[in-house]
Amino acid sequence: MQVILLEKVVNLGNLGDVVRVKDGYGRNFLIPQGKAKRATEANKAEFEARRVEIEKQQSALLDAAKSRGEKLAGYMLQVSQKAGVDGRLFGSVTNSDIAEALTAQGFEVAKSEVRMPEGPLKVIGDHTVSIALHHDIVVEITVSVLGETA
Repeated sequence: MQVILLEKVVNLGNLGDVVRVKDGYGRNFLIPQGKAKRATEANKAEFEARRVEIEKQQSALLDAAKSRGEKLAGYMLQVSQKAGVDGRLFGSVTNSDIAEALTAQGFEVAKSEVRMPEGPLKVIGDHTVSIALHHDIVVEITVSVLGETA
């Protein structure tokens, strides 16, 4: 299936590129998410007519992500969880916990924007977590997990 990308997609292409993808990926992810359209002649003509508008919209999203990233870069978030005497948590700190805590602090962060490559945090201490605000804007924050005695 050939699609026209309506925004930059990591490991696939940039705005306006016509790329070939597997049918399921295009039909089940790219098109429903609004990231692409089928590459028909009518859609190509419509895209070229709206190209400036779409580029302006994408640059506005990028600017908003940059301003959010400047506020968030280097931030230290403290999260407390119940822990045992050995420093291991009863449970874990997940991306949804971090997103909720950041939202409570006044930062608008979605659960899907929190990147935790090593998985949930399961021990007390300081951990570095990435926040992907835009595919070009990724900021690092420090999550300090504090232990509560049970």
